[in-house]
This record gives sequence, C-alpha cells and structure tokens, in this order.
Amino acid sequence: MNSSPSHFDRGSGPDSGSVVSDSSVGESLYPCGRPLLEFPSPLKLVVLGATGSIGRQTLDLVRQYPDKLQVVAVSCHRNLEGLKSWLADLAESCPEAPEPLVAISDFAARETAAKDTALVGGSSGGKLLAGGTVGLVEAVTEPSEAHCLVNALVGSVGLEPTLAAARRGMRIALANKESLVVGGELVRSAVQEYGAEVLPVDSEHSAIAQCLSGRRENEIRQLVLTASGGPFRQTPAEELERVTLGQVLDHPTWNMGPKITVDSATLMNKGLEVIEAHHLFGVEFDRISVVVHPGSIVHSLVEFVDGALLAQLGTPDMRIPLLYAIGGEKHWPLDSSRLDLVKVGTLRFEAPDLGRFPCLALALEAGRAGGAAPIVLNAANETAVDALLTGRIRYAEIPRVIEDCLATSGGGKISSLDEALTVDQLARKTACGFIDRLGSGHP
Repeated sequence: MNSSPSHFDRGSGPDSGSVVSDSSVGESLYPCGRPLLEFPSPLKLVVLGATGSIGRQTLDLVRQYPDKLQVVAVSCHRNLEGLKSWLADLAESCPEAPEPLVAISDFAARETAAKDTALVGGSSGGKLLAGGTVGLVEAVTEPSEAHCLVNALVGSVGLEPTLAAARRGMRIALANKESLVVGGELVRSAVQEYGAEVLPVDSEHSAIAQCLSGRRENEIRQLVLTASGGPFRQTPAEELERVTLGQVLDHPTWNMGPKITVDSATLMNKGLEVIEAHHLFGVEFDRISVVVHPGSIVHSLVEFVDGALLAQLGTPDMRIPLLYAIGGEKHWPLDSSRLDLVKVGTLRFEAPDLGRFPCLALALEAGRAGGAAPIVLNAANETAVDALLTGRIRYAEIPRVIEDCLATSGGGKISSLDEALTVDQLARKTACGFIDRLGSGHP
C-alpha cells in the first residue's frame, strides 16, 4: 500500500515486520495512551475561520449543546455577511452567553465591520480585535477563559494562533494542517512545554486517533491514510492540461472551501496530511501510506505489528471528527446519518497514481527532506492555488510551480517562528515569479 516511489524509500518498509523505533516514543504530538485535559463545563471555544465549512459545523454543534459549549471568540477573513449570520444564530441559540470577541483578519473588511453594530457592540456582536494575524492571536489570548481552540483557518496563517493556544495550555482541535506542515517542531515544543494537547479534526487523522485509543506507539507498523481520489481519479494524465476550474471544484464526496477542494483534486491535500500524520503520531514517513478509496467510507486505518488492521468507518460528515476533538475524544450523541453497510456493499481501494498526481509525490519528498522543505512546499502550493482560482495559471501548472520552488529554495533546519515565516515569504515571492512567467505564455 505504500504510495511513495522507490527512490523516496529509506530503511525498511512497512512490510518488513519491524516496529516503530523507540525514538518515536515521546515525539508524538497526539496524546496516545496519555490522559486528556479536563476542563469545566461549559467548554469555552475560540473558533477561527468561523464562516468556512468547519466553522459553520462548529456552530451547529454549539446549537445542539448550548449547555456544554460556549463561544468566547470568533474570526473570519472578509465574509462579513456570513459572520453576521453566524453571530445572530449563536445569539439566538445561546441567549444567556456573553457576546464573543470578534477578529476580522482582512484590514479593509475590519474597517467596514467597525461601523456595523450587528458585528461589533450590538445585540449579537462583541468587542472587535485587531486586524491581520495579530487579531487572530488576540482571539486566543484575550478571553479571560478559553479552553479549546477550533483552528479552521486555511493556510499557514493558522500557525501563530496554534502556537498561542499551545502556550496557553489549551486543547487544540486542529483542522489547520498547515500548522504542522509549516511548524510541526515548533508546535511540538510548545505543546510539551505548556501542557497543551492537539486533537485532530481531519477525518483521516481522527480515524487514526480512534484506532489508536489505548494503544502504545511501539505496537504500530504503519498508518494508512485514505483518499477519495477527487474528481480526476480516472482522468487520463494528458487530459488534465485542459480541465476547467469548474471541474476542479466539483468534488465527488466532500463539500469544502475552494482552496481545500483544489488540494483534494491535486492530492496535495493528502500529501499535507501525510506530513501532519508524521508530526501528530510520531511515525516515520516510510510507515505512512496512502490508498485511494473512492467511497470515502473508511476514513483511515492502522496496521499493527501483528498484522491486525483497525479502521474507522462512517458517513462523510465532518461534524463527527470535529465533535470528537472538541469533546475530548468522547462520542457525544449526534444527529448524523448512520452508515448502512448493506447499502454500501463493496469497499474499493486503489494505489494512487503519482504520474497523474505529482503533487502527492512532491509532498512526500518534501516531508522526508524536512526542515525548510515542507514550508516551501506549502507556500508554493498556496500561491499556485490562488493563481488558479484567480485565472492566472492552469490546473496542470500547479505542480510545476511547486517543483520549481523546491528546486531553487535552500533547505536547512527551522528553529524559530521568525525563521519559518521568513522561508514562507521568500517561497511565496519565488512562486509568484514562476507564475508570472507562466502567465505571460498564456493566450
């Protein structure tokens, strides 16, 4: 099942029968086998990226459990109407709760919001925080009490709020995989120093966490992440040069934001998830595999050293892993649709085609290289996806931009947030240069 080509392999593969080395024990971010943090009720939430898919589903959970969950701070980028609706629904569902602090990261949108009492200081709006990343960090640090950060931000902008929550000793329900792709070592250090915990929201990592419940690190042979394959699973590679943006955004299974939907089409999303799994669970890259599972019923699997495979199955409903993380890995009652195994019938699995999906291969290579490489990978990908969404490059040009950036950027160990942000900004500048040259050749 190992998805990486032979020239990426190092050491023994997952079929060798060997166990995860003792060096991985204690390096895992995920609290496998360790007690979870205990918080008073109601659990006080900071919801960053509130108007996106995960943020809206968090609101749905708060409405179902107003006695157990309370929102103390919330953020959006520039979707003011969406945020206004979000806050109004929250006020209606939780009329006794104080108004949450509000962070709006886009500076122009923040100026507009400052004049709108429905967003700030009105019947459903609280204090307005600073703009940009500063406001996102304030949303974590300003509430007098904050127990759990739901980080549903898209992109590397999520790293600094994650670090702020870790330094506050919070539970971090992490849907922002870039926090670990860009700053995995930094997050691990902060979590260990301040006694915070990271619980995954991605359905794949939540599935692995559920399979690992009560297990020890040295029992694991490999982690198996499932991928839907996106809209181009069976599209011939030569036809990918001509696909439209509408086709790219037409995901067959999940309803997500545009950036994540593009990443799912290229399988970059799965590559980032492999890097995230490496940091979360302390497992070497040679023991993390990807398998395409078009039905999105099996959310991921764990193979143990005795050959046993455990899998978590369920309907494609992100509220399930979200509530599992927020609630401290307790299965609360939820009005989700139940999985009908008879109706599902056959479960199908395929090996990923790295020729059709070069972004996955690039992510695996960058993850193994470590240091600055995953930061460059992520920055180049974010820049290229934005260029696709704004019509400046074609779908098939995304991996070309990423590959060129990785080839021209230096490596090196990352030891601080400032170093990570510097590498990120330089990689974005390099990617923009490549994109400009590609765009100049378009009709």
